[in-house]
Amino acid sequence: MKEKFNVTGMTCSACSSRVEKSVGKLEGVKQVSVNLLTNSMQVEYEEKDLSRSDIIHRVEQAGYGAALAQTTNRQSLAADEAPSARGELAGGTPSNPMEEQVREMKGRFVLSLGFLIPLMYISMGHMISLPLPGFLHGHENAVSFAFTQFLLCLPIVYANRQYFIKGFRTLAHGAPNMDSLIAVGSSAALVYGIFAIYRMSYGLGAENMDVVMAYSSDLYFESAATILTLITLGKLLEARSKGKTSEALTKLMDLAPKTALVEREGREVQVPVEEVLAGETVVVKPGSSIPVDGIIREGSTSIDESAITGESLPVYKEIGMSVIAATTNKSGFVKIEATKVGADTTFSQIIRLVEEASSTKAPIAKLADKIAGVFVPVVMAIALLTALVWLLAGADFEFALSMAISVLVISCPCALGLATPVAIMVGTGKGAEHGILIKSGEALELAHSLDSVVLDKTGTITEGRPVVTDVIALGGTPEALLEIACSLEAKSEHPLAEAILDYGSQKGIVINQVADFQSISGKGVRGALGEQVYFAGNQKLMKENGIELADNQEQIDQLAMEGKTPMMFASSSRLIGLIAVADVVKATSREAIQALRDLNMEVTMLTGDNQKTAEGIGRSLPLNQVIAEVLPQEKEKVLAGLQAQGKKVAMVGDGINDAPALVRADVGMAIGAGTDIAMESADIILMKNDLLDVVTAIRLSRAVIRNIKQNLFWAFFYNCLGIPLAAGLLYPAFGLRLSPMFAAAAMSFSSVFVVSNALRLKMFKGGNPGNNNSYRAEEAVQKKAIELKKIEEQEENQMVTLKIEGMMCQNCVKHVKEALESFKGASAEVNLDHKEAKVEIPSTISTDALKSAVEQAGYTVTDIIK
Repeated sequence: MKEKFNVTGMTCSACSSRVEKSVGKLEGVKQVSVNLLTNSMQVEYEEKDLSRSDIIHRVEQAGYGAALAQTTNRQSLAADEAPSARGELAGGTPSNPMEEQVREMKGRFVLSLGFLIPLMYISMGHMISLPLPGFLHGHENAVSFAFTQFLLCLPIVYANRQYFIKGFRTLAHGAPNMDSLIAVGSSAALVYGIFAIYRMSYGLGAENMDVVMAYSSDLYFESAATILTLITLGKLLEARSKGKTSEALTKLMDLAPKTALVEREGREVQVPVEEVLAGETVVVKPGSSIPVDGIIREGSTSIDESAITGESLPVYKEIGMSVIAATTNKSGFVKIEATKVGADTTFSQIIRLVEEASSTKAPIAKLADKIAGVFVPVVMAIALLTALVWLLAGADFEFALSMAISVLVISCPCALGLATPVAIMVGTGKGAEHGILIKSGEALELAHSLDSVVLDKTGTITEGRPVVTDVIALGGTPEALLEIACSLEAKSEHPLAEAILDYGSQKGIVINQVADFQSISGKGVRGALGEQVYFAGNQKLMKENGIELADNQEQIDQLAMEGKTPMMFASSSRLIGLIAVADVVKATSREAIQALRDLNMEVTMLTGDNQKTAEGIGRSLPLNQVIAEVLPQEKEKVLAGLQAQGKKVAMVGDGINDAPALVRADVGMAIGAGTDIAMESADIILMKNDLLDVVTAIRLSRAVIRNIKQNLFWAFFYNCLGIPLAAGLLYPAFGLRLSPMFAAAAMSFSSVFVVSNALRLKMFKGGNPGNNNSYRAEEAVQKKAIELKKIEEQEENQMVTLKIEGMMCQNCVKHVKEALESFKGASAEVNLDHKEAKVEIPSTISTDALKSAVEQAGYTVTDIIK
């Protein structure tokens, strides 16, 4: 079982490392991943060995708070969870925890700054000749001078008490963290200040003004207060920046509709979206969000799916087509049958996948985690060593203490802990914006090292459905050939027959009644039109019936070499024509494959099709190699062979018959996904049916890893440079040293820098940056024009169904169709089996006129359905 928990009290990578190690030691825990950025923990464990309460208790033992994270649809925690087991968050998670955190930090910072300004004026004003009140001026008032600073420091310490509570608690547990460094450094300054007050009191009583003078000039109250204030400012800026990293996910979640209009007992009822049941009819009005996954049962419209698939143009939808929750109905009124509701919708799965990806760790993060586990204890040892060395070198105690405090403060490992998760969160969010769902930080990292991409053919490189590409009439017109072909194939169930019928429908070809129809398995069909017998099929069928092909063999072979399937049509005596059918290459496939080659990828097409057809398609694309006639179960072996050659391989497929190969690949990408199998087997899910998203995913991975390396370099370089400087290594030669105040400012800046650098990923642009072709822009314009035309037609036209008696054959169908389409702007589909005609007509044409036209043609209209 895998569950997500919210963890409170973590402030640095040492904290997350501590929680991860503590929970990881529990018996039954398979895997645990703690994310500092999202303050969350994902645990995979055996339910029989472990309970949620055990996990929460172990986190609390480590010095932190924990609670079961609320689900995306905000369901409550299980009723049987004991309140005590819900940790610090049991009182109710704020609607926006990040905003709540920013608000709380802002209050602390404002209060701290309000007391820090007068404190700085009193402690340092005299250095620039600013006047002080008389009771604070002079050595005789040294105790008043110091005690006033102490009183001004106390509200700052109290406001930021969490640093001390958490810091000393984790120190007591033997796992010091960033708060421990702050607590020890600030406490050292405070304790020394209090010690100085006692020493000055002694000096005044003993009239030893030398002691009074020495201690009055070496107070560190302002240092303690400044450290706490500056670190709170840094945390405030960091929290604000961190809030921006999840903007993409937040925008996605905001798209989810809260209510749905459902038909119940003959009425339209508005209910919370969580209460919609599968199978119910949901009404969606123009401009509304679609609340559930479903199938359109009434009406047609244009849907904006940009939030889910990244497709910028609206998509036309009609009866029988599927729709996705959280997309927007642009124009039409539709009724949909709910197929997936609640947490089962595609939208909910997207949210879950993005959240999980943001919470997982990339392998590169393990380096930072290992260092963070020992970093704080090492820093504390260095601070102690710094103080001892300076004391042994003859420096006074105040100077040695100042150096030790600077080392403690500047070394806080916030930047180290944030270097990886912020980049992963921004990267996965950016991927979601482009319709690319990255399931884990590991997948995001591995994608940058790929050097080989294997592409499935059908549905990935090609459209996935056969279409007619060539009509070659021998001795007659193409229309006459198509009429014979469509009539013969009308009774066939072969996919190639369907392609011919679709093409004929587009051309307005009339289908005639065929007598003596016979389907010949593996070869084709035969039938009679009037007195003439016709054959349609492959070369075997032609040869068996004595049809001579020699004069046209070169033409047939050429079509096959182009990756097309030639179908031959003949009368009883001769070949009358050829119709070539092919699964055509998608418009963007060539550009995407070339872009992959430009990224130094080896691109292979893997297909179960015959070698000749595969090679025909391969010749039109910039592929490195084509592997054909491979069964689905053998695809996995091909990938294993490439990996055995030392290659990092990505498999791109449809996520169903390619599932074994997707799992075998270093990175599996399901293109045009939406099935549960795709979600489970692939590491990266590409919501659009576009190969260019493979290019975008790889480029995004490279950008994220480059960003992570920059962040880690800065974090390591900063500490390597800052610790020696704070320890005073350059002081003997150059007089350079860092006061604790400057160290606190530098530490805060490093964290803000790392988060800000990760936010640069928000400027990432998808697609192929090297594309100079204009055809995609032209295609987009044409597509937009078609969509708008359909919407306009939908708004102006109406659909009417006429029930008609008296039709006996295809000639009757032809006469009815001609009668109905005699009206300007009308189009009709006449079904002989169902005895009906579906007519799309402009609103200016009346149904009475339609009925009259049909009856004048000699048929009876029994019913009209609008």
